[in-house]
Amino acid sequence: MKITVFCSANNNIDPDFFKATEELGAWMAANRHTLVYGGTDLGLMECIAKTVHEHGGQTIGVVPTKVEEHGHTSKYNDVEIPCDNLNDRKQLMLLHTDIAIALPGGVGTLDEIFSMAASKSIGYHDKRVVLYNIKGFWDKTIELLDDMQQRGFIRGDYHRMIIPVSSLDELKTVLSEE
Repeated sequence: MKITVFCSANNNIDPDFFKATEELGAWMAANRHTLVYGGTDLGLMECIAKTVHEHGGQTIGVVPTKVEEHGHTSKYNDVEIPCDNLNDRKQLMLLHTDIAIALPGGVGTLDEIFSMAASKSIGYHDKRVVLYNIKGFWDKTIELLDDMQQRGFIRGDYHRMIIPVSSLDELKTVLSEE
């Protein structure tokens, strides 16, 4: 399975997020899942790519020109797909994946999650995003989604687009059902 991972490109974050990312990367490689990600050498992006690569897995980095210009392309990209901008990157990651996992991240990660969910909601694809809620990172986002759904701003059950999980075991179960 090709799994896109959306996540932080910051290095100065809680070390527990790096540990959980390493566990996910090792599991992905051991189970022959291909990583599709943003292709940078920073933060959780570099962590997941390095772990998958060092455990014998395949990585596909989708790298915008600005990332390349700033010298932040990961050396762990087995396949590198260049693109012009972040919108192109989102489209290419979606094209090359079966499902996405959102690890802790910032506004870029939020953009990726909601772009993928919105395009699914109107029928452009049938791929879902799993919010890996490490240390409660996504709690407020889940509360927001619950509130939006309760108020009628999300048609149907948002869980058909975005699936919150709290552990690697829950994540494995969701992936086994895909």
